[in-house]
Amino acid sequence: MDDLEETLGSVGPRLRSLRKQRRTTLADLSAETGISVSTLSRLESGDRKPTLELLLPLAKAHGVTLDELVDAPPTGDPRIHMRPITRHGMTMLPLTKRAGGIQAFKMIIAPNARNRPDEPQVHEGYEWLYVLNGRLRLILGDNDIVLTPGEAAEFDTHIPHWFGAADDHPVEFLSLFGKQGERAHFRARPKNSD
Repeated sequence: MDDLEETLGSVGPRLRSLRKQRRTTLADLSAETGISVSTLSRLESGDRKPTLELLLPLAKAHGVTLDELVDAPPTGDPRIHMRPITRHGMTMLPLTKRAGGIQAFKMIIAPNARNRPDEPQVHEGYEWLYVLNGRLRLILGDNDIVLTPGEAAEFDTHIPHWFGAADDHPVEFLSLFGKQGERAHFRARPKNSD
């Protein structure tokens, strides 16, 4: 019940934020949705609990899905679903939400986090890493590599691998992962000028 109350309680501020982003008045939104100004005001302030009958026209007016309106993150743009997942000192922020295909993540690894380097992983797929900030230590087979901002690595995940912060500072990087392995890899080459 606490989760439900928290979810419902966060709808009002999202409604207000969306309306202000659109630079729409309560009167304009009332005319667009058929919901009275007083009801809209009470929804935004949290004095009235949202119902499906109220949320459907509001989602349509704001150009968001009902899921985005009800289950969006409590801060930032309510139209964007970027839910961080934190495990063992590693934060993964999904950047794509497609079933199958290549998945993209922004990842932040705290120093001394994750499993130990002597426990490399092996699994189906192909991975690309691009370092944004910090230094990323990548153990790939027999290679022990440190990548710095602007450097990238790509590898078949059947090769035993491990990555983590290379020093006492967090590392931030982008990760693209494709379960389909080499089929996800495409490299363009210039035409020969014969």
